[in-house]
Amino acid sequence: MSTALFVGTFDPFTVGHDNIVRRLLPLFDRIFIGVGVNPDKHTLFTVGERVDAISKLYSEEPKVEVTSYDDFAVDLAHRVDATVIVKGIRNVQDMEYERAQAAFNKRMGGIETLLLFTEPEWECVSSTAVRTLMKFGKDYSWMIPKKTDKQ
Repeated sequence: MSTALFVGTFDPFTVGHDNIVRRLLPLFDRIFIGVGVNPDKHTLFTVGERVDAISKLYSEEPKVEVTSYDDFAVDLAHRVDATVIVKGIRNVQDMEYERAQAAFNKRMGGIETLLLFTEPEWECVSSTAVRTLMKFGKDYSWMIPKKTDKQ
């Protein structure tokens, strides 16, 4: 059984994140979405709120499971028997950061990383952009999957 682990802070989960998961569905038997807890990041939503919102989005998709983690992604990958860690790439900055993380994960736990490029229409979407639009009372609904727009 092939299992992918898609990890991130997901504060909040965006249409770009959803696009990555939807593209993984035909490729893997199981997809775990790991919602990271990073004490160095100040999140807008609690980890419970993020897990709940993402779980609702995929409530009718039996291949997808959502969990939180507060250690290394590679440790979670081992716990869920993932064969690969998946990350989305929007731009060159993402590529450099994720390339270094992929090397770390390989060295630390022998786990390969699969980098998927964002679809062109979602390149400008980020959790940071959503939080900024929310802060200024602007419309962000087009950046959030429909089942999670009440985050």
